[in-house]
Amino acid sequence: MTTAPAQAAGTRAEYTLVSLRDIQEAAATIQDVVVRTPLLPSEPLSERSGARVWLKPECLQRGGAFKLRGAYNYVARLPGAKRSRGVIAPSSGNHAQAVALSAKLFGVPATVVMPTTVTAAKRAGAERLGAHVELAGTTTKHRYDRALELAARDGLSLVPPYDDATIIAGQGTVGLEIAEDLESLGTVLVPVGGGGLSAGVVTAIKLLHPKARVIGVEPEGAPKLARALVAGEPVTLEGTESIADGLLAVRIGSLNLAHHLAYIDEVVSVPDSAIKEAMRFLLDRAKLVVEPSGAITVAAILSGAVKLNNDSVAILSGGNIEWQGLRALLGDE
Repeated sequence: MTTAPAQAAGTRAEYTLVSLRDIQEAAATIQDVVVRTPLLPSEPLSERSGARVWLKPECLQRGGAFKLRGAYNYVARLPGAKRSRGVIAPSSGNHAQAVALSAKLFGVPATVVMPTTVTAAKRAGAERLGAHVELAGTTTKHRYDRALELAARDGLSLVPPYDDATIIAGQGTVGLEIAEDLESLGTVLVPVGGGGLSAGVVTAIKLLHPKARVIGVEPEGAPKLARALVAGEPVTLEGTESIADGLLAVRIGSLNLAHHLAYIDEVVSVPDSAIKEAMRFLLDRAKLVVEPSGAITVAAILSGAVKLNNDSVAILSGGNIEWQGLRALLGDE
């Protein structure tokens, strides 16, 4: 992997950041597997924000979320002998489905370790794709520790969810597509969980459109990036709480933070009430089914948490929510 060495200001360790070439190589690796999702113009959001707003609907991606980009890039680069023994992934849901699908495409077994609180849609999605599902606790650490145990016991290759250069490069192809599809780019809004998507997107955008603004969006109950940016290093939250279950990591990845410190313009947070409003807005006005984690960027626009300029893009990171989940969140509104 060709990378550009860089010292991210404020960090205590030196990290090698993912380069534009890394992201372009990832794009070549995954091009025959992932859907190149379109940019959809949103007249209602444009009218409300005063800027031209486009939606990047990764909810329409195979596996229901952007995660296939990084997972397939990682699994494709494993040595054949290692890959054939099988892969394992800790995940709150979307990464599990992406790894399960990647393994299925390569014809190798997959195990995924999910929280005991995993949504029915995300567990069923992984199982439909042929993965063996293990449940372990409720935190990222619970899942990761169990995945490491099983990997060592069964000789499986662990596919990390976000704190890895190959994963970041794969997720960065979302930003690469945006940069290629939109000549005039003002602002890009990206959800922030563990930081794989946001690190990859901010890198691609800033290297191709250095004047564009990239804003990370977190739930109010999970401000792991905001705290880390202030501290200059990853901060472990005591706990997280939000309906955006895919964004509840208690700690931003170390390599991911280095990319944010180098490139991110701003990070904002929104309450769950705004996320619910955004989900309903996307259903009613864009005809898109988007899970809470994916709708958070639109929530930032509707709530006034961000001010947009020129052509702006809201990344809808995933749509893995089932009918009962939608009814539970929105049925009483």
